[in-house]
Amino acid sequence: MTKSDDSRVDLVEEKTPYQGFSRIRVFHLRHRKHDGSWSDVIDREVFQRGDAAAVVLYDPAADAVVLLEQFRVSAWVAGRDPWQRETVAGMIPPGAHPEEVARRECLEETGCEVGRLEPIAQYFSSPGTSPDRVWLYCGIVNSTAVGGVHGLASEGEDIKVAVVPFSDALAMADDGRIENATGIVALGWLARNRDRLRRTA
Repeated sequence: MTKSDDSRVDLVEEKTPYQGFSRIRVFHLRHRKHDGSWSDVIDREVFQRGDAAAVVLYDPAADAVVLLEQFRVSAWVAGRDPWQRETVAGMIPPGAHPEEVARRECLEETGCEVGRLEPIAQYFSSPGTSPDRVWLYCGIVNSTAVGGVHGLASEGEDIKVAVVPFSDALAMADDGRIENATGIVALGWLARNRDRLRRTA
């Protein structure tokens, strides 16, 4: 269902006050309440960048995870460490398949050729403010020669890559050293599926 054919929402006006690297849209609307009546007209800003594909890279033989570290301006604005520990991720261009983007981003950001790519989840990163979704995968890799600094200079990327024992990566998610939702979701899934992945590698 799209926003235009949902009879529970009445769109009064839509504006786009900013269009750049990201887009901001402003909606004036009302919606059906749980009791069946209409809400007052409300204003909501929506921040839109586009859907993304993300991959947690796992080496079953080494029981290790490939993590990235790169500068994130939003973490800096929030007063947190701007060099965030993350999984592989990249924007999905219009018409592209998420799995193709996931494999390409793994190669660009870590130098890894991914073997099996297993879907984990599709989810909204922040449904209160953004329609963007993340297509999250687990990629099976051989991490033996993985490391160094990667990324595309044309995109301003400076990505440090490290292989971390799974137990250490999970501890980072548990104690707050990994602060992004994608990394936390991915490592939680990996904790539940790790034994199966090691058996079937």
